[in-house]
Amino acid sequence: MELIDFSSSVWSIIPALLAIVLAIATRRVLVSLSAGIIVGALMLGGWNIGSSFSYLSSNVISLVYADGAINSNMNIVLFLLLLGVLTALLTVSGSNRAFAEWAQNRIKGRRGAKLLAASLVFVTFIDDYFHSLAVGAIAGPVTDRFKVSRAKLAYILDSTAAPMCVLMPVSSWGASIIATLAGLLVTYNITDYTPMGAFVAMSLMNYYAVFALIMVFVVAWFSFDIGSMARLERAALNEIHDETIETGHPNGRVFALIVPVLVLIVATVSAMIYTGAQASETFSLLSAFENTDVNTSLVFGGTCGVLAVILCTIGTIKTSDYPKAIWQGIISMRGAITILILAWIISTVVSEMHTGEYLSTLVAGNIHAGFLPVILFMLAGVMAFATGTSWGTFGIMLPIAAAMAVKVEPSLIIPCMSAVMAGAVFGDHCSPISDTTILSSTGAHCNHIDHVTSQFPYALTVAASAATGYLALGMTGSAPLGFVVTGIVMVVLILILKDKKKATA
Repeated sequence: MELIDFSSSVWSIIPALLAIVLAIATRRVLVSLSAGIIVGALMLGGWNIGSSFSYLSSNVISLVYADGAINSNMNIVLFLLLLGVLTALLTVSGSNRAFAEWAQNRIKGRRGAKLLAASLVFVTFIDDYFHSLAVGAIAGPVTDRFKVSRAKLAYILDSTAAPMCVLMPVSSWGASIIATLAGLLVTYNITDYTPMGAFVAMSLMNYYAVFALIMVFVVAWFSFDIGSMARLERAALNEIHDETIETGHPNGRVFALIVPVLVLIVATVSAMIYTGAQASETFSLLSAFENTDVNTSLVFGGTCGVLAVILCTIGTIKTSDYPKAIWQGIISMRGAITILILAWIISTVVSEMHTGEYLSTLVAGNIHAGFLPVILFMLAGVMAFATGTSWGTFGIMLPIAAAMAVKVEPSLIIPCMSAVMAGAVFGDHCSPISDTTILSSTGAHCNHIDHVTSQFPYALTVAASAATGYLALGMTGSAPLGFVVTGIVMVVLILILKDKKKATA
């Protein structure tokens, strides 16, 4: 089927824009994503219902089966089901409650619970999907016990997932970016940096990612609640939730939670290294993470985690209760899986509408070299927000940023590519159709739109600060100055928002 070409048309943004606006306006994510998909399919099919239906059908089939094999996306679905089963078994066995009671004796308040959730990123930074789901399972019982809102937990998960992964070379994100950089350095004959050296330099200039992480700890320590987050936090303090930690076997054991989670982490990391080593010509830890099969590794880790929790809860859970708990876990993930599948479909629609390519043309023309980093930061943010993918934005925008910098001001090539990385994380961070945003909501068991709307003021504050930093970087060529400017502006904005919050309290 021949699709209509929207690569140079403003109409290419319609499906993504429709889905995003409807999701925020109606809070009905499934309806909003479906509307964007249907409109996009009709546009691509030339408003021919038969052609559009055929396009959608092939799109859905390709999600399950493509190129003669099961699509790797199905491994993410399987991992979600395994995680649902793991969580349900931990709940029924009372392990969640036991861990929360154990933590309550050591963590003295809501601040400690939030800091625990934020600090776990230093263990689970290997992959954003893995981080959001695993830390949600570990920290959820504790934050629930101290009446931290699910939206606050979702914010912590989301704001420590991609921002940390994009900074770490030994992660699925870092390895992929380093591989992309290697090709760009060769293309433009840049010998001043190795791929790893370029990545490290770019990470130091990734003002959004660095300060998004800092903001998480500021929010956790000072209870800096603004916008709808303040309302959701008050509601969490004043209402009794149907929390998982209040149910389950009264004789649950702490080790029955800790051991399965450790098994999940160790098995996943080991599988990532193994699958990456199998696909690499010569073994190194970096090449292993560059070539790893993340989705298969997650399934292996999830399976090991489920087996571990079954072994650890023998004698605590009745044999007849295992099938019930497993089914309960599977059912608990149906909403998240449905949203994720629709997000994948609309991502394909947006890709074939050439939304990203159209947005990238907006930077064409005569641009002063000093404005290039901040413009690329904002454009990458808009693109990632509209498409729901930071990786897709990297793929489109990094080559464009490199080409523009080489043409306008070669010394800005690293700052420009860093600005793209930062903008892509920001846009993906805010987008209601982003898979990482969806999985953070899932990991925290939070209403998806509550997460999107409560997180946005924090992300926008950091982005505004980073934009000023990129302007300073572009004008002076000084990365440290850009860092300092970002920090100063963020402190000023926090103080302004804090005073405004007091004034309206």
